[in-house]
Amino acid sequence: MAVKNTAQVVIGGKIVTLGGYESEEYFQKVASYMNNKIAELSQLPGYSRQPMETKHTLLSLNISDDYFKARKQAEIFEQDLRQKDQEMYDLKHELITLRMQIEEAEKQVKEMQGQKSLLEGKVDELEKELDELLK
Repeated sequence: MAVKNTAQVVIGGKIVTLGGYESEEYFQKVASYMNNKIAELSQLPGYSRQPMETKHTLLSLNISDDYFKARKQAEIFEQDLRQKDQEMYDLKHELITLRMQIEEAEKQVKEMQGQKSLLEGKVDELEKELDELLK
């Protein structure tokens, strides 16, 4: 069972205690992300004059936007992964088929070499017979 952790972090200049099953490093990473978003929004003209509720709404909207963009990117990656898995499956199947064809071709080559040897032996016999008949 996972251990519940708590960590104090600074978000927007205020100390906040976060709790959950993640590590303290993770909590610090989340706080850093929030602080970066707040700093990013603070650079916008007129943001500092907005009521706190509007600031929170803008922050929430920006974080939601990042979430949906990341989710969309993850879906694209998953689709690419499924496509690459299918391509890999197809290539493995093709490889197996080609190996089977190679084995069959090698078998045929051996059979033909055997037939060639038999035919060469017959040719030698017939040449000897011809030589004897011509003498």
